[in-house]
Formats: sequence, C-alpha cells, structure tokens
Amino acid sequence: MLSQKIKIILVDDHAVVRAGFRMLLATSEEIEVIGEAERGEQAIRLYQELHPHMLVMDISMPGIGGLETIRRIVLLDPQARILVFSVHHEQVYVQRALSAGAKGYITKNSAPEILIFALRTIMQGRCYVEHGLLRAKDLKGQNAYQQIIGAFTPREFDVFALLAQGLTVQKIADQLCLGQKTVANYATQIKKKLQIETLTELAHIAVILGITR
Repeated sequence: MLSQKIKIILVDDHAVVRAGFRMLLATSEEIEVIGEAERGEQAIRLYQELHPHMLVMDISMPGIGGLETIRRIVLLDPQARILVFSVHHEQVYVQRALSAGAKGYITKNSAPEILIFALRTIMQGRCYVEHGLLRAKDLKGQNAYQQIIGAFTPREFDVFALLAQGLTVQKIADQLCLGQKTVANYATQIKKKLQIETLTELAHIAVILGITR
C-alpha cells in the first residue's frame, strides 16, 4: 500500500466513459480523481494547475489528439506519469504512445484489477504494458511500414489513422479542429512518405499494421 493517495486526472472525450473510470477507481482507497478533461488542451492546463501524480487518458480525442498531448506534457514535465487507456490494442498505437512518453498502456476491455495494478506499477517508477500488446505480428511488409510511420509527427499519424478509417478531409478537419487545406497537406505528405498514390493503398497499409480491419 502506498503512503499517499494517487492523485489522478482522467482524460477522455466521452463523459460517460470518464464517469465509468471514476466509479472504477473509487473502489480503491489509495486512488483519488482530482480532475477530468475531455480533450488534450484542457488536460495540459489541468496538469499545470493541479499537479497530479498521474494522468489516465485515451489517445483518440478531438483537438490536438492524445499523442500530441502526451508529448507536450512530457516536455513540460519529463517525470510525468501517463497511463494510456484505449480501445486500440494494435502494436503501432502502443509503440507510438510509449515513444511519445507514456509510462503505460492498457486497453479498455482489460479487467478492473489490471487498471489498478498498472497505476501502482507506474507510481513505483516502472512501466506497465498490458500483456500481449507488444507481440510482433508476422505480416509481410509490416516492419518497413512500421519504420516509416514511426517517423510520422503525432499529427501526421492522427490524420493517417482517420484517412484509413475512410473519413473525408472535411470530417478529419472538423474532428481535429484543423483547416481543410492543412489536412489535405498532411494527406499529401503522408502518401509521399509511404510512396503511394491512393487512399486505397493507404487503407491497405493500415490493415497490414492492424490499425483497421
């Protein structure tokens, strides 16, 4: 048992999900939720104001997005403890979250005790990744694409993932709070880096990487 309560900020763009997290964490006497945010910009502000021990956050959010939020918070505080709690179980998401500076990664379908254990582990100065999330997949071409996508900026990766889901430039612009021209430029850069011409090819690469099915 830790000597003090773990003070946490919950970050998720769905109020119902945050409420569920809060109820789950309330089952542990050693954890206290001191704030909630629905997007990255708000999470950064609250982190600076409330100085939590840890953030529990999703990576799929409007605005600057979860990966960029992690990166900015770690720039502000290299000792920041961030646990990603996401619906995405694909290796590419896990690797990018950890590369951005997260200390742990678990999926939203994990057992409640896994969440508590992950928080305790990270508070003890270690990292925690849910068992099985970092297993390599033996798919042709994955390593080459993984290296290219690993060099994407956080915003490029966000646009890539949304394009792979079939969203239009306009819808991506609305979701990420960007201009349509900016999103179109990102799309062009992404295709150039992947050495492809069409969104169909982009979607195929996303399937290879396990980002979409």
